[in-house]
Amino acid sequence: MANTNHTSICGSFEISCSTLLPCDSSSNICNEPNHICVHHPRCKNHPVCYPMSMIDRQLCPPLTKWINTGNITDARYMHKASILPDGKVLIVGGINSHPLALKTAEIYDPSTGIWSGTQNMTYARFGHTSSILTNGKVLVTGGNGNGYYQNTTEWYDPLTRTWKTTGSMSYTRFGHTASILPNGKVLVTGGDSHGHYLNSAELYDPLTETWTTTGNMKYPRYQHTASVLVNGKVLVTGGCANDYLNSTELYDPSTGAWTVAAVMNNALCSHTASVLANGKVLITGGSSSRAVALNSSALYDPSTGNWTSTVNMNNGRHFHTASVLPNGDVLITGGYNGTNSLNTAELYNPSTGTWTIMDVMNSARSIHTASVLKNGKILITGGTDNSALNSAELY
Repeated sequence: MANTNHTSICGSFEISCSTLLPCDSSSNICNEPNHICVHHPRCKNHPVCYPMSMIDRQLCPPLTKWINTGNITDARYMHKASILPDGKVLIVGGINSHPLALKTAEIYDPSTGIWSGTQNMTYARFGHTSSILTNGKVLVTGGNGNGYYQNTTEWYDPLTRTWKTTGSMSYTRFGHTASILPNGKVLVTGGDSHGHYLNSAELYDPLTETWTTTGNMKYPRYQHTASVLVNGKVLVTGGCANDYLNSTELYDPSTGAWTVAAVMNNALCSHTASVLANGKVLITGGSSSRAVALNSSALYDPSTGNWTSTVNMNNGRHFHTASVLPNGDVLITGGYNGTNSLNTAELYNPSTGTWTIMDVMNSARSIHTASVLKNGKILITGGTDNSALNSAELY
C-alpha cells in the first residue's frame, strides 16, 4: 500500500457497504465463497462478508467467536448452571462480592438472550451441586450458606417454576460431587464438612425422595471430579484433603463398592474431567502442591484402566471450565493462574491430541459456569475477577 497512515487494510479500500452481504446472524459465517466475516470500519463495524482477495488476516482479523449476551441480575461466582429440558439455562446460588451466599435463581432463554428471575431457593448456598434428574427436575445439594455448611437438598420443577425441599443428606458437604447414574439415582461423593474432609458417599432416589448411604471411598477428598463412564461406573479423580491427591477410584453401582484405580501423574484439585466421545476421560489443569496452576492434561482409558499424558495446555489454570462440544472437541475457558483470572480459551482435538489457542473471552473470569446449549453455542456466566461478575457471553 502506498498510504502508510492506514490503520488497517480494511479501512484503505473504497468499499460500498451496500454491496457487501451481512454475515449469518446466528453463526457469523459467510455463505459467499472466498469471503470471510469481518468488522469493516467503513460499514460501522458491522459484521460483513469481505472478499478474501482484498484482505490481510493479520491487519483485518475475522470476527471474534465471543459475543456478549444479556447480563445476569445478580453478580455471582461458585454458582451452578443446568440445561433444562426446554433448552433454557437455570443458574442457582453462588456468592457475591460482599461476600454473601445467594438463594436467587435465574433462567436464560437462548432464543431471546434474556434472563428472567424465578422463585428463590429455600436456602442460600455456594459450592453446591446442581443435577438434572431423569424426570427433568433439578436437584441441588449441600454447599456453604454463609458459614453454615448444608446437608439440605431441594429440587426445582421447571413446569411450575417452584422449589421444594427434599430429604437431607447424612452429612453436610461443600465442594463435593453429584453424578446421575444409569438407574436414575444420584451419587454424591466426598466434600468438606466444616474442615473435616469426607470419604463418605450416598445415593438419592428421586422416586422416594430419600437418601441412603453407600460404600465409602478409600480416600477423603473435596474439589475432586466424578465422571460417569460408558460402562456405568463412576471415576473419581484427585482433589484436596490434608494434601493434594493423585489417587483415583471407581464406584460400581451394581455392588455399591469402590476399588482403587491407577494413580495420575500429578496430584491436583480444582481441575476438570470430561468424558470424550471415545469413552476416555480428559483431565485438564488444576492446582497442586508443586505449582499454583498446572497446564498438564491426561487421558484415562476405561478399557485398560491406564493413564497417559497428552499435550499440555498453553496456559496453566484451575477453577476453569471444560465443555465437550457437539463435534467432540473440548473447549477450556478462563480459570485462575495463581495471580489473575484468565480470559484465555483453548480447544482440544481428541483426534489429534493437540491444543489450539482460541479467541479470548470478553471478560477474564474464574469459578464461572459453561453450558453447552442445544444450538451448539456455549454460554459462559458469572465468575470472579477480583469481584463477582454479572456478565455472560456466548461462544
